[in-house]
Amino acid sequence: MTTPLHDILVRRIRAEGPMPVAEYMGLCLGHPEHGYYVTRDPLGRGGDFTTAPEISQMFGEMIGLWLAQAWIDRGSPGAFTLAEFGPGRGTLMADALRAAARVPGFVEAAELWLVETSPALRRKQWEALGAHEPRWADAVDDLPEEGPLLVVANEFFDALPIRQFVVSDGALCERMVGLRGEALVLGLSPPVSGAALPEGAEEGAVYETSPQSRTIAGALGARLSAQGGVVLAIDYGHAEPRASGDTLQAVRGHAYADPLDAPGEADLTAHVDFLALAKAAEREGATVWGVRGQGPLLDWLGIRLRAAMLEKAQPDRAEEIRAALARLTEPDAMGTLFKALALSGDDIPPPGFAEDLGA
Repeated sequence: MTTPLHDILVRRIRAEGPMPVAEYMGLCLGHPEHGYYVTRDPLGRGGDFTTAPEISQMFGEMIGLWLAQAWIDRGSPGAFTLAEFGPGRGTLMADALRAAARVPGFVEAAELWLVETSPALRRKQWEALGAHEPRWADAVDDLPEEGPLLVVANEFFDALPIRQFVVSDGALCERMVGLRGEALVLGLSPPVSGAALPEGAEEGAVYETSPQSRTIAGALGARLSAQGGVVLAIDYGHAEPRASGDTLQAVRGHAYADPLDAPGEADLTAHVDFLALAKAAEREGATVWGVRGQGPLLDWLGIRLRAAMLEKAQPDRAEEIRAALARLTEPDAMGTLFKALALSGDDIPPPGFAEDLGA
């Protein structure tokens, strides 16, 4: 499908040659005029996908309780930065603050920052969170440098560009986006100079890395080390050393699509390498508390009790509430594939990370 961004990409590739998948992904999502996240609100039934906060208020409420307990555990500081990376419509943070407001002093001490570059989504976030006087940042470096940081990043890292490398004729080559006529196609670069093959690599195997994700995780680790606080990153991906695999995918209209079709009109994501994020943050001085399955963490935080309370208060919505609970927590839904990584700037375990909760 031809789109305005497709035509721009074709001209660019003709002039400069094939581009790495990471560059293609970055342009599709963030082009200043035609990028997917720049031009639309992608969430909900009228959009292309639905995230956990949009499935049920229970998700954001549990995150709010997590943040409030982390704040209490650190002595209830009188002022701190509460930041969300990739806040979507502001739904998660609105639900989190409503739940956390039950903890005296938390909301009053929080200075709310939203790390968001999309003008369309910033407008939605103001509608949901204007009463809390949020401020916006483009990157970690824009956040305040004084006082502790409490950060949540839900389905943020999966949308950051990835590089893909393919084993071809016994060498490692980078996957590139090129042209066949007017059509965008995948191809390979010449062998990458100095790149060693992973142990046990087989012909055709695909390896992925996200330098931007590691950079952001490292920056957060450095901030935690210097300022104190916690980070909770929730996303879909893997937490163990991983063999090869192509996880780049496109979603449009709540269905999978070809990543090369209709650039700028579909969401592009890839599985998050939690181990790489953890290592990057740890190198900069953060304490890594491991990875928990989303389902077990939500169970530990009390989501089933909250679901029972909602069912009692709204019996006409009981089936809907039970379905949302299952979708968020069950292993065959989001409960296992989606995981949570916790980091801190101290030796105080974040809520739910002092013990092994399972996958």
